Amino acid sequence: MLVEYKNATIYQQDGSVVLNHVDFKVDESEFVYLIGRVGSGKSSLLKTIYFELEVDEADKAEVLGVDLKALRRKHIPMLRRQMGIVFQDFQLLADRTVYKNLRFVLRATGWKKNEVDDRIEEVLTLVGMKDKMLSMPHELSGGEQQRVAIARALLNNPKMIIADEPTGNLDPETALNIMNILREISQTGTAVVMSTHNMPLLEQYPGIVYKCEDEHVEEITDVYNKMNISEEEEEQ
Repeated sequence: MLVEYKNATIYQQDGSVVLNHVDFKVDESEFVYLIGRVGSGKSSLLKTIYFELEVDEADKAEVLGVDLKALRRKHIPMLRRQMGIVFQDFQLLADRTVYKNLRFVLRATGWKKNEVDDRIEEVLTLVGMKDKMLSMPHELSGGEQQRVAIARALLNNPKMIIADEPTGNLDPETALNIMNILREISQTGTAVVMSTHNMPLLEQYPGIVYKCEDEHVEEITDVYNKMNISEEEEEQ
């Protein structure tokens, strides 16, 4: 199991409770959605998974086999190398090319010089961006920037991709292209955990569905398509 929470309480950085009694799990190859209104706790839950927020209260809270309640800060960089993170706003370094954005990550995580170029070419080919290797971020469309962000997340062969609203700034056709890439990644064994407001994606790309609402998280995989989703659609 890559992520397993039992009866966990999740606090925001200001100390207020955002989610109570959280039962949540992610296993290899799974495609897991988090849905819910803005402010319902989706991003906070994701932040605990990549160690941006602490989990001090839980019957069980493990990520990548590590007990979050006993996690030491010095171990976080090593653990983060086992996951890739994709944000809504891409977060590429604006002052360097696509190639140099990816090289920065590989050099920072200890890859040897003679391995860097091959790995960059490999991940850019996977997301269809090899021909943009020498482009600057501002020369790319939003969808192209998100493809590069996914390539960056894949560099260290992660066990899990965490995607926080990865299609939020993209047009529908581009969003589908990004979803195809993420789906293909999950089929290779890498789990994908994705928050979204884009409810139609859940019908086109089925997965495990959790809903954040009223300070709780509930798995609704079998019933989500019977819900009144108009409120979520309005927030897209």
